[in-house]
Amino acid sequence: MILLDGKATAQSIRSELKVEVAEITAAQGRAPGLAVILVGQDPASQVYVRNKERACAEVGIASFPHVLPASTTQAELEALIASLNADVLVDGILLQLPVPGGLDSRALLERIAPDKDVDGFHPQNMGRLAQGLPGFAPCTPAGVIELLRRYDLPTQGKHAVVVGRSNIVGRPLSIMLSQPGRFGDATVTLCHSRTPDLTEQCKRADFVFAAIGKPKFVTCDMVKPGAVVVDVGINRVEEGLVGDCDFEYLCATASAMTPVPGGIGPMTIAMLLKNTVQAFKEHTAA
Repeated sequence: MILLDGKATAQSIRSELKVEVAEITAAQGRAPGLAVILVGQDPASQVYVRNKERACAEVGIASFPHVLPASTTQAELEALIASLNADVLVDGILLQLPVPGGLDSRALLERIAPDKDVDGFHPQNMGRLAQGLPGFAPCTPAGVIELLRRYDLPTQGKHAVVVGRSNIVGRPLSIMLSQPGRFGDATVTLCHSRTPDLTEQCKRADFVFAAIGKPKFVTCDMVKPGAVVVDVGINRVEEGLVGDCDFEYLCATASAMTPVPGGIGPMTIAMLLKNTVQAFKEHTAA
């Protein structure tokens, strides 16, 4: 079985970006800038934000953190986003989710200027993705596609099953897999909690993408021998961090598989950096 090492692949991407960022910073007189908004004290979110700040520092992206108390109001956040939209030093804006109860995350995401929406969650960018137009793709599904590309595992002409229909992963990933190209052109089945024959759907797939948020949900009896399994989930259980797939048993069945942790998580951050650099290039070319 091929272990799809997202951690090593993401490191390679960051090394490539470090060279590119140094060149474009020297040419433009400033570095790409990423503003990160964290509201509240969610421990997992704090870890994610620290990891993103370290990744930015590594490649030379300027990081502008905004750490706010859980008592921050919707109006205050909207005002902050408006100021960041207008800040020429900020190329990308990231609102760390989830936000505390009482805040409308959808309305906040829609306030982010589409050309600074490096997370790819704005309806305009999602719509452009659906139509196959240029824009920022959500970082996690973009990381999945990039990992397949780096390991030369084309989906063209294959049957892909995506388990999970979230707007962050499942839906956009299903769109990307169906788009023209060597790492698209798949026949895609999007499954979810109401799919009655989920096991049979998965067993027919050449590629299984698990993003359902349930620990070890996909088991070896759900995957045909030789399939490629990409585990997007990360769940904290008594034994530690595990994915949505039963890695221990599936690794004997799959031809290639991502580990958890060390699979798609690092790729997500790498794609965030790539989107930020792309936003910078678009802003400085205008």
